Amino acid sequence: MKRYVAFAREDRTFRWANVALLGITAAAMFGLIFSVYQTVESEREEREQVRMTNEVLTDLRSVSQAVLNAETGQRGYLITLDRRYLESYLSGREQIDPALSRLETSLADDATARQKELFDRIETLAAAKFAELDTSVRMLDNGRLIDARREVLSDEGHETMARLRRSINEMERIELDLLRRATAETARAEARVLPLLGGLVLLLILAMVSTARLVARTARAEAEAAQATALGEARDRADLLARELNHRVKNLFAVVLAIVQLSARDKPEAKPVTDAIAERIRALLTAHEVSQGELDRPVASLRALVETSLAPYRSERLQAAIEGEEILLPAAQVTPLGLVLHELTTNAVKYGAWSQGGTIEVRWNREGDEVRMVWRERGGTVEQQPERRGFGSMLMISAARQFGGSLEREFHSDGLEVVILLPVAG
Repeated sequence: MKRYVAFAREDRTFRWANVALLGITAAAMFGLIFSVYQTVESEREEREQVRMTNEVLTDLRSVSQAVLNAETGQRGYLITLDRRYLESYLSGREQIDPALSRLETSLADDATARQKELFDRIETLAAAKFAELDTSVRMLDNGRLIDARREVLSDEGHETMARLRRSINEMERIELDLLRRATAETARAEARVLPLLGGLVLLLILAMVSTARLVARTARAEAEAAQATALGEARDRADLLARELNHRVKNLFAVVLAIVQLSARDKPEAKPVTDAIAERIRALLTAHEVSQGELDRPVASLRALVETSLAPYRSERLQAAIEGEEILLPAAQVTPLGLVLHELTTNAVKYGAWSQGGTIEVRWNREGDEVRMVWRERGGTVEQQPERRGFGSMLMISAARQFGGSLEREFHSDGLEVVILLPVAG
């Protein structure tokens, strides 16, 4: 009786530890959702800044072009006295006011204090430049050629044009700097998502392993029960607890999937990010569903795990050959190996052999205390081996450490080859 009471107390402690772990996992999931939302907002703000910068730069070029056209026409009229050159002058005269108006609208309320100061200066200098051009043209119209040339040769017009160009160039630099800041902020937001996703994956693996351990502890308690009634009660309690924990974990997955997908409902630009997150969460859910049982007892067929990973995409067009003896895996290996197979499958669909109409071969055989699995893609075109490891590669290497084996990739000219060494019991 004392032994049963002690076990019940220890069982309650372990159960509360699992509840705490699930709470931390849920908090990490909501943190990930918040980071995804921040990334989407940063990308939206970056696109808005790109639009505004393009408008301001275009309007600045219009102002500069209008002044240049007017000055070119005035110079041509001064040199040749051919009134046809006045067409360019008159065209610039008509363009300057609309161009300044568009620039003021583009800056709107988002302009910095310096930009507002520069706009006032550009407006003043443009007016001064056109006043100088108007004076020389009127002199030419009145036959005062010498006075007009003396006006043009003075430094006043040249200095006004130089100051106008400097003001326009400074305004352009400010806009480009604002765009660079928005781009850097988006990059920082994106960089925060991947570490959070990696931490969430590890927490989910810990939660599933903890669930399996709790089931194993409860099962061992059944064997220690002295009486048939106590044994039946312990078994019922273990089954109920396992179903409850399994139900909570699956509900947690469903809630997270729903939140991820709803976050992108009104933001189509975030769909690639949320789809990638949703696919990895579904892979964890699939692995969780096949890994219920004791950690050390074989609970899942290696063939079934491979076929389950390939099934969503496998068809008459996307073919895969699977060959190997029947091997049962313990629950501790099912989840990380399932993540690796899911990552390889989605990569084959997006970038590998299946994206180019090729085939996949998955073969394995037992070699002593290890299973050697070879994932071979054929029919694809690999131009060169990637120079750096992405998040998917780091996830697969981390998962390989979880199941106690190793993973090596090699890129051939016709496709990818991955060799997985998986330790198994004799």
